Amino acid sequence: MTRPDGPPDAANYDTGIDAVLIAAPGAPDRLTVALAALQGRIVARLDWQAGFVDHATPQVIVVEAGGVDPAIIAEHLPGIVDQAVKMQAGLVVAMGLGEIDVVAAATLGGSTRLLVDPTVGDCVAAIVVAAEAARMPAGVFDFHRETDGTRLERLNTEVARIAEALARLTRAEIEGDAPAAPIVGDRTNRYGAPPALVEPSAADVRRAIRARRLRDQFFGATLFEDPGWDMLLDLYAAELERGRVSVSSLCIAAAVAPTTALRWIARMTDTGLFERRPDLLDRRRAFMVLSDRASEAMRGYIVATKGADLRIP
Repeated sequence: MTRPDGPPDAANYDTGIDAVLIAAPGAPDRLTVALAALQGRIVARLDWQAGFVDHATPQVIVVEAGGVDPAIIAEHLPGIVDQAVKMQAGLVVAMGLGEIDVVAAATLGGSTRLLVDPTVGDCVAAIVVAAEAARMPAGVFDFHRETDGTRLERLNTEVARIAEALARLTRAEIEGDAPAAPIVGDRTNRYGAPPALVEPSAADVRRAIRARRLRDQFFGATLFEDPGWDMLLDLYAAELERGRVSVSSLCIAAAVAPTTALRWIARMTDTGLFERRPDLLDRRRAFMVLSDRASEAMRGYIVATKGADLRIP
């Protein structure tokens, strides 16, 4: 692939990408413009409600969901996802804020690229990434930003470390069922039992979230952005409150751009920290929850933090 000088919105790329375009009449043309800039070939243009028939092995299926009736998306997008898997094609879905939940209910993670209110440049990048991923075996091409990957690796390391520490503790020690053994303070003359472990509360977690947002008011939202941890805190607070968190709500909790938040949700789901649960009463929506491993790690971390008289970061 060759790339001339100039911004993505104006550049032309020699990619040889064949694409199937799915869009309603009068839909935004950002995906069409992006494909034209890439000098790609649209092998088929389909309306949302048109039957999806086999086409000449496209590298990517691009879907414009912005402004489409959620009921139509809920009915047809799962079939489009299945078709992309069958064709081993990349999948790019562009949408507005109002379509986040219904789109995420059908596809999240894997090779799907989700874009919220994208520019043409965003579409160009996503189409190239999806096409390259379709061309190469899984794991050969790292198509995520290095900064995001580094953060997630650090987060996973911390979660694994916490889970390992929890595994070394007996349930009696964690829940305080067994009497604590007396301890001798190192290099002190104080004797006594360790303080009782205090169970985490939703109020504690919500205070930590408020403190993080308050920090943003003074330093800006981008300097310390950490969407993975922000979403872990939000989901754990909701778990303690016995509440449910939709995908769109979790995007807000991430405190980053919606497209970035969706990418993080997908990666945290693929990594096994988040799980997606369908809404049994409304197929247009899905809820996100912590996996058992992530929930235990969050509990252990917060218990340890409170036991050490530290503040949840």
